[in-house]
Amino acid sequence: MGEENHMINFNVPPFTGREIEYIKQSVENQKICGDGPFTQKCSEWIERQTGTAKCLLTTSCTHATELAALLADIKEGDEVIMPSYTFVSTADAFVLRGATAVFVDIRPDTMNIDENLIEAAITQKTRAIVPVHYAGVSCEMDKIMALAKKYNLFVIEDAAQGIMATYKGKALGAIGDFGCYSFHETKNVSMGEGGALLIQDEKYITDAEIIREKGTNRSQYYRGQVDKYRWMNYGSSYLPSDMNAAYLWAQLELAQEITKARLARWEQYNTLLQPLKERGLLELPTIPEGCVHNGHMYYAKARDLEERTKLLAFLKENGVWSVFHYVPLHTAPAGLKFGRFAGEDIYTTKESERIFRLPMFYALKESEVDYIVSKVKEFYHV
Repeated sequence: MGEENHMINFNVPPFTGREIEYIKQSVENQKICGDGPFTQKCSEWIERQTGTAKCLLTTSCTHATELAALLADIKEGDEVIMPSYTFVSTADAFVLRGATAVFVDIRPDTMNIDENLIEAAITQKTRAIVPVHYAGVSCEMDKIMALAKKYNLFVIEDAAQGIMATYKGKALGAIGDFGCYSFHETKNVSMGEGGALLIQDEKYITDAEIIREKGTNRSQYYRGQVDKYRWMNYGSSYLPSDMNAAYLWAQLELAQEITKARLARWEQYNTLLQPLKERGLLELPTIPEGCVHNGHMYYAKARDLEERTKLLAFLKENGVWSVFHYVPLHTAPAGLKFGRFAGEDIYTTKESERIFRLPMFYALKESEVDYIVSKVKEFYHV
């Protein structure tokens, strides 16, 4: 077909073929609001898959993180430790509560928060640590959980990219007190817009249900646990439509297959790009021992910002849409206003200017990866 003649997109939303049928079913069920049968199927599947005490589907991963911040009772004057190399939602949820985002430098090998720098950032005001599992590769959770225990802090996992990935056999998102998944159209499994909150300790379930359901005990009422539902607490509406959950259910049914397909393309990239690594032209991803990733993303690192800019332009000219990633939050206007960097920015800015992401999605073909890599090699004259 001559891949050069059409643009290979960076992302194509995952589609398995059953989504339309399930959405039609949700319409025929006459239950298209939240917490319908498809929401229940998805939530129970995630609970089984991860071993978490409770999964609540939400309208986004941002909202799942907001819900976690409310459950952790984050208040004005509190501090929350996180990497600066992350999506804005990681910080937004806590800043909305009046907390200060305290940014810590990353490890250059995984682009995750450097677990050895967290303790120095802890103060009397620290309330939580938010590890972000970049590219579905886990942070060093044993060390982070030990610190949280030592200083009595919450751990809220930003596992937006982490579904179907594990750390020492434990599902990402189900290790800390709370875990947050994203089902945005860019993720491995999707519902267009959506997310989930994973709760490890059952004592938070009732409060979580109330806050998620506009501050009412409606969930208990529907289960017959109370005779009427009342306004019990502050809250918001974090329930996705059951039509969105129907789309997600079609994906969760094939989650193993989707993950396997992505990992195959990831391995293909990694194998084909080795000659560039061996010549010192590119740095490739590192998967630490004990981490099983999910093929969420394939990234590499150019020498510097200038080289990366030229490479991305060259790939675009040749029909390949490759992109960079986050602009570090501590350098952004809101980051300067609502956060501070603890320690030295040795890697966050430097590595963020080198990293680029290659196309990765469920429908990506082996022949397309061959073509993409051939163009990267052409750029480097290999």
